[in-house]
Amino acid sequence: MDDHLVLDIRSERRKKPDWLRVKLPSGEAFRKVRGLVDQYKLHTICESGNCPNMGECWGAGTATFMILGNICTRGCSFCAVATGRPSELDLDEPYRVAEAIRLMGVKHAVLTSVNRDELQDRGATVWAATVREIRKASPSTTLETLIPDVKANWDALDLMISERPEVVSHNMETVEPLYRLVRPQARYKRSLEQLSRISAAGLRTKTGFMVGLGETRDDVARLLDDLTESQVHVVTIGQYLQPTARHLEVAEYVHPDLFAEYKQMGYDRGFDFVESGPLVRSSYHAERHIG
Repeated sequence: MDDHLVLDIRSERRKKPDWLRVKLPSGEAFRKVRGLVDQYKLHTICESGNCPNMGECWGAGTATFMILGNICTRGCSFCAVATGRPSELDLDEPYRVAEAIRLMGVKHAVLTSVNRDELQDRGATVWAATVREIRKASPSTTLETLIPDVKANWDALDLMISERPEVVSHNMETVEPLYRLVRPQARYKRSLEQLSRISAAGLRTKTGFMVGLGETRDDVARLLDDLTESQVHVVTIGQYLQPTARHLEVAEYVHPDLFAEYKQMGYDRGFDFVESGPLVRSSYHAERHIG
């Protein structure tokens, strides 16, 4: 086959389909959130992770705040967050996040963070302080914490969840056969154990993963089975989108019909909520997952 024809076929395969088109962020509510994020010098995964739903969520006056800075100690091959040596801990951050949430008047807030593997407690002290300060500043706000892999530091996990947010999430990100490629510093069984421990603590447990990385239907089915065994309550499934040319290429743009099939597979296994669609991200419709 002619080399030019091969390149044309690859280019066509990678072209985003119509169902992945999103509107650019705009509107007064979006500008208000943008202003508060800037004013309080906060980070959001909406921006750092290039989330396609930023316009919709910010337009509704909500955002997912990213604590512990915006530099991650890991270099996952799918993630747009910057990798490197993080700055010193900002111990004033919990107060600024809490004040911004109070001023936004959000009913449900999501917190996430970069990995801070260089810290003995993986950043758990700041995690607990942030939830505690939000409770003080905005008592009616419900919370979801999307926490990183603690590398089996279960004391750190206990501290992270000690303030008992309404939902605790830890993302699997992908199926087991692709773990070394997608999450080289993580371990599939370890993340499953982290989810099991969260659920065993009596907390509503949630996870998310991407498709379009080269997984099969059987891979997805096995992951859903493992999540059932880990007593997970909520699952989100979304399309992987390549952030930059340095990241993993998209293997497939999964059709909405297959997302619908995955959603039904999840409900057949007894999950309380399954969000499955091309533009779904772990924080999408998070306010619905409280139970």
